[in-house]
Amino acid sequence: MQFHHHGYVSGDPRVQDAAGTGIDRPADLPDEMDVLIVGSGPAGMLLAAQLSQFPSVTTRIIERRDGRLVLGQADGIQPRSVETFQAFGFAERIIAEAYNIGWMNFWGPDPENPANIVRTARTEDYAFKISEFPHLIVNQARVLDYFAEAAAHGPGRIVPDYGIEFVGLTINEGEEYPVEVRVRHVAGERAGEERTVRAKYVAGCDGARSRVREAIGRKHVGGISAHAWGVMDVLVNTDFPDWRTKCAINAEAGNILHIPREGGYLSRMYIDLGEVADDDDHRVRQTPIDEIIRKANAILHPYSIDVKQVAWHSVYEVGHRVTDKFDDVDVDQDHAPRVFLTGDACHTHSAKAGQGMNVSMQDGFNLGWKLGHVLTGLSPASLLETYSAERQPVAQQLIDFDREWSSLMARKPEEISDPQELATFYLGTAEFPSGFMTQYGPSMIVKDAAHQGLASGFPVGKRFKSSEVVRVCDGNAVHLGHHAKADGRWRIYAFADGAAPGAASTLSSWAEYMASDESPVARFTPTGADVDAVFDIKVVYQQAHEDVDIMAVPKLFLPETGPLGLIDWEKVYAAAPSAWTKTDIFEERGLSRDGVVVVVRPDQYVAAVLPLIATDELADFFAGALLPQS
Repeated sequence: MQFHHHGYVSGDPRVQDAAGTGIDRPADLPDEMDVLIVGSGPAGMLLAAQLSQFPSVTTRIIERRDGRLVLGQADGIQPRSVETFQAFGFAERIIAEAYNIGWMNFWGPDPENPANIVRTARTEDYAFKISEFPHLIVNQARVLDYFAEAAAHGPGRIVPDYGIEFVGLTINEGEEYPVEVRVRHVAGERAGEERTVRAKYVAGCDGARSRVREAIGRKHVGGISAHAWGVMDVLVNTDFPDWRTKCAINAEAGNILHIPREGGYLSRMYIDLGEVADDDDHRVRQTPIDEIIRKANAILHPYSIDVKQVAWHSVYEVGHRVTDKFDDVDVDQDHAPRVFLTGDACHTHSAKAGQGMNVSMQDGFNLGWKLGHVLTGLSPASLLETYSAERQPVAQQLIDFDREWSSLMARKPEEISDPQELATFYLGTAEFPSGFMTQYGPSMIVKDAAHQGLASGFPVGKRFKSSEVVRVCDGNAVHLGHHAKADGRWRIYAFADGAAPGAASTLSSWAEYMASDESPVARFTPTGADVDAVFDIKVVYQQAHEDVDIMAVPKLFLPETGPLGLIDWEKVYAAAPSAWTKTDIFEERGLSRDGVVVVVRPDQYVAAVLPLIATDELADFFAGALLPQS
């Protein structure tokens, strides 16, 4: 963690100095604002945390509840989400309180006595082999708490406006604040009071029954399958030996997905309630908790659970829906969008694959920095068109995956020809549920993959997969990607050719260009801002850290920033293995020994891979994504 760059800090360094709209922030919802976020779920709170890093942008978030979420329904946290938490500064703390999924066991009918279940497979969780981040279980309410803290501690000091609901909106193009929004107070002394506010942009993060979606005429496309599940968070005593291990159980009496929860005692159970009759008319949703517990015990036979407390329970029918578009602009219109949909407002599915909260948060991450860039004048409004274009295909992939996983989970024993099939599917598709298969196509912020061979381990359009390097200034082994915070900046990683620092080389020529008045740094950094306000540029040398003379590296990599003009020593790294790390990022990520430049977006996705000599291509790429500042 870096701080003191604006002067000595004696308090909590996670609390950034208030700036812009965060200074003397009005308690009441203003009449006009840049961004109005509707809903404080995972997408909405991440969006608020990201926009808090843009304190010149006026952002408010309204929530119908009268306070923080107490009991959340979502709980599965995939490795990509933990990676995102790291960028927002709270991964280590939430890992400490979460349940870490180390294994998943599979149970099926005992061949000698099919009325009983037996363990058929043990598999280590997929996170072990594909990420340095774990696969967690933690209450959604705690995730929201951490994002709320990040939003409140950012320079914009964003906090939710509780007890206010969205009523409707009208778009009046041509006005400075074109989205006219009707809201109503539903709690406190002002309950029942309605008013109209205006915004430049609105983000609908208001769930599956989204009023924002309805207001812009978007439709959920899809349906509900004829299968029902009961779900309950319970505190029990049991003789089932895998109670503290994630399990998929296929029995003659039905199916269970069992997921231990944080705290050492709580567990969640998804219990198969069977096929739903055509004329049921959702009556299955009234299934009493006693019946759900009875069914769970029938499936677990010869084991049983003695339920001491039910913290929460519900019944749902599996639904798979994707909204026809994630913003308010129709295909035959040529203006930039004003209203956006995120999370359950634009994609709904079963809960058993642990995807909903995770994909929703990535919706917010994708949208947040784009709104920040447009509203601060860094990027053209056309950047906002890429939100729906990028996130809608991801939602459809999610629905397709969840439909297959749900079908496998709901099979009857006679439909299972291979007892290992579910375990094989679980491990074979690991990268998708982990959140690492998302790949954005070419656009104004994703270049083509013409030079992909120079960095095969950093696929263009996929998230930047970190690797250990050694920080030259102090010799510590660190993950290169972990230094990138969710501060809205672009990352440019220059992987050096083999020359030593100070010697004439392709890297030194590239650094000279990037420090010149012709470079993207000079062209797209606002006048008076720190030299690294828009671009965080780092170098990784091939040598061991003790062989890198840090005082000989180009000044580009030792920028003087902040009001005191202090040198930032943490932009120079070494790749060669050392006493602290056995990895070489050049080998691990297939990087050219002739050097290569990897450009990473503010939401951690690789935007371009280029040779060090391709400075014109680099300049052209940023000319399409950013606006000249000086």
